[in-house]
Amino acid sequence: MILGLDIGGANTKAASADGGYVESKYLPLWKGCDLEGALESIRRSAGPAEAVGVAITGELADCYGSKKEGVEHIAGKVKKVFPDAVFYGTDGKFYTDAGEYRLLSAANWSASARLIGSVHRDAIFIDIGSTTTDIIPIVEGVPVAGKTDFERLSRGELIYAGALRTNVAALLQRAEFRGKPVRTSSELFAITGDVNLLLGNITVEDYTCDTPDGGPKSKEAAALRLARVLCCDLEEMTMAEAAELARQAYRRQVDDLKDGISEVALRHGLRRAVVCGMGDFIGRDALAELGMPFTLASTIYGKPVSRVFPAFAVARLLYDCLQKGR
Repeated sequence: MILGLDIGGANTKAASADGGYVESKYLPLWKGCDLEGALESIRRSAGPAEAVGVAITGELADCYGSKKEGVEHIAGKVKKVFPDAVFYGTDGKFYTDAGEYRLLSAANWSASARLIGSVHRDAIFIDIGSTTTDIIPIVEGVPVAGKTDFERLSRGELIYAGALRTNVAALLQRAEFRGKPVRTSSELFAITGDVNLLLGNITVEDYTCDTPDGGPKSKEAAALRLARVLCCDLEEMTMAEAAELARQAYRRQVDDLKDGISEVALRHGLRRAVVCGMGDFIGRDALAELGMPFTLASTIYGKPVSRVFPAFAVARLLYDCLQKGR
């Protein structure tokens, strides 16, 4: 069994190369969560592994003073639980330690895109998770995106918005309410998890992160959090009005995604896409409006694998690497 891990700032994901084992843990590193304990739990759940490949994406968490510190800390915790683990780099190679920390930083998109590129030679790979959206151009089977998050942000290849954890006020600076434009409050009152729960895009079980107010994950509670974005409560705003506010936030996120896809498609002459992640429905809606043919990874690999696709991709790439070495 070949095991792949994707260790992000908010979530740690795991998958076997055959897709038979899949797990995702909400583990916000900035809160000092027990990463080593979580990895030990994954080791027990997954069972004996012949090899372990790791993609690190949590180095940007603000509990670290630098990306180097983040990569080294995460890699150190991995090595305590999986001493023989290897780390995937954006150059497509595996490393036995964290010495080449710049190549290991935010490398999960590269693993996913390389795996997709082995099947879809020319396509845009889109991964919409809880926090971010990757828009990766693949040309002749090779990802040609910027190598760092900063580079990808500047090229439309990374949108820092996802299906759960994005502050609604970051999407909507103004909202239409009762026929008038209203400025929004920039507090962390509501997140896209509230938007998608209220709109029926996700279930309560899908809402895996913390709520902004520590309150319940119900539609009424989500509506209250959204009402606060306009400095209201549910005595001043109806459930229907809260749902309309959610639709406006969702509309903005879809439009932002359409802009990113169009920018990347035009630059590379790409005309189709592959979408994965727990927020793949956002990509589906954006691509349908653009009229661009697309494939949902969930229809090929199943929804559980699609939601942890970078971990699965790392496992598959490591499996292929080991096969070539035999």
